[in-house]
Amino acid sequence: MSYIIRPATEQDLPEILEIYNAEILNGLATWNEQPYDLKYFQTWLKQLQQQNFPVFVIEDSIKNKVAGYADYASFRNFSGYKYSVEHSVYISPEYAKQGLGKRLMQHLIEHAKLNNMHVMIAGIDHENIGSIELHKKLGFVQTGYMPQVGQKFGNWRDLVLMQLMLNNE
Repeated sequence: MSYIIRPATEQDLPEILEIYNAEILNGLATWNEQPYDLKYFQTWLKQLQQQNFPVFVIEDSIKNKVAGYADYASFRNFSGYKYSVEHSVYISPEYAKQGLGKRLMQHLIEHAKLNNMHVMIAGIDHENIGSIELHKKLGFVQTGYMPQVGQKFGNWRDLVLMQLMLNNE
């Protein structure tokens, strides 16, 4: 298969919505519990673009289909955090375990470095061992563990915090 990574457009939003809502309904990568609508993602994309934050898709160029997407945005909305970003990566179940998440992560990391970000942060469900291991392989280190800070599917969830220093200063 052949894949390309490119900036997301409004035309990609129905597929992004489908990927994210599948995770809401079936997975632990997000602790949101109610599916979103297209209007939410239209606003989301515009806000990230206005703040000069990226949203990338990885597209199956044979099927012309979005296989996954990734973004980063402010870690916290205080000026002292302006060089720290938190990222998200979501892959369609149809394309899972093909290395696409790693490719998107590497692309995000390079983009963040080129845009003078200092730290990239990941918040990961403690049972998402695959994501934790991928982050470790990419140089992230665990910097926090927060027991029972969220709920999903009626269970308390623990949050693993990981970070990558993007420059040596």
